[in-house]
Amino acid sequence: MTRVLFYVQHLMGVGHVFRAMRIVKALTAAGIAVDMAYGGEPIPNFAANGARVHFLPPVRAVGEAFNKLEDASGNPLSDDYKDRRRDMLLGILEATRPDIVVTEAFPFGRRQMRFELLPLLAAARQMDPRPIVLSSVRDILQETGRIDKDRETIGYLQSLFDHVLVHGDPGLVRLERTFPLAHDIGDKVLYTGMVVPDEPRGGAQDETYDVVVSVGGGALGRKLVMAAAAAKRHSVLRDARWCIVTGLRFSEEDRADLQAHLSGDVILRRFLPDLPSVLARARLSISRAGYNTVADICAAGCRAVVVPLSDGIETEQIRRAEILAEKGLAVTVSHERETPEHLAAAIGSAMDAPPPDRSRINLDGARNTARILADLTAGRSVERYR
Repeated sequence: MTRVLFYVQHLMGVGHVFRAMRIVKALTAAGIAVDMAYGGEPIPNFAANGARVHFLPPVRAVGEAFNKLEDASGNPLSDDYKDRRRDMLLGILEATRPDIVVTEAFPFGRRQMRFELLPLLAAARQMDPRPIVLSSVRDILQETGRIDKDRETIGYLQSLFDHVLVHGDPGLVRLERTFPLAHDIGDKVLYTGMVVPDEPRGGAQDETYDVVVSVGGGALGRKLVMAAAAAKRHSVLRDARWCIVTGLRFSEEDRADLQAHLSGDVILRRFLPDLPSVLARARLSISRAGYNTVADICAAGCRAVVVPLSDGIETEQIRRAEILAEKGLAVTVSHERETPEHLAAAIGSAMDAPPPDRSRINLDGARNTARILADLTAGRSVERYR
């Protein structure tokens, strides 16, 4: 049986974890044994999906600063804490002796974790037999704007990795759009398609809404949910059934403020455990433009208004929203126009337009990942995924 060691570390948002869970589910369904090295804080609705999970001492980002890390008690990471994580990770590698090692995001992201990932990858290269080493990344990367960082990433990929699994459809967007040196690793890149949830299943009538507003984890969602709540009364869907999902990291103060501004017919939820199924029964989604949210929208088939997160540094959601607009797959509202009036106009545009045709997008990313791993371990060609 093929055995995979899958390293997953979330620092702020939890989208990476849910995408990894979907991939793990497909791997175990294909008969692949998975050990997950999980380095973030526990999150609600985390599911092992058949994997054996090894919980490392938790690490998280400090506030919104990805370059500052702290432990579960809120203390800056000490050298001893880092050493303990590194040694645990090396012990997991030795105990499991995997056929494949997968690092989620690294080396394109998670550079803060080099203190443990570089020793892990160096140890993997010394094993006999040597495991295949893969990087698992979303379709659109955060653009660094620094060629030195991109070259450093290329150096890691060329010396430590066999392939890069890009979880997107190359017909929609290719890696080079957001990673300018992609041509230097063209022989390593494999496209899986988008990683989407399983086929939506039916649910109770009280979980059926016409409009679903969601903001991922919610830490940076206040402006959008407040604007959406105010836009309702001005929109063509003013009489529809609305649900606003604030996310688990939406503050209690902001939640109370939002509740005070809501009309009585709007349902306010902190978390929907089966958001993809709820979206499948909705007429319209209003959301940010994160990977998982867009994957859920594509799988659900509903109309969409997306408002990308823009803080002057992050570029990923802006690029994804641009591509969705270019392809006619969603109506996009820029961060600068994140107002009730512009949202109401966007809702009207989305409802007036024909339903978006997303039928040509490859949404089989989780199962294709399992197929690629099986092909690699069996020595079969993976050319069809380039």
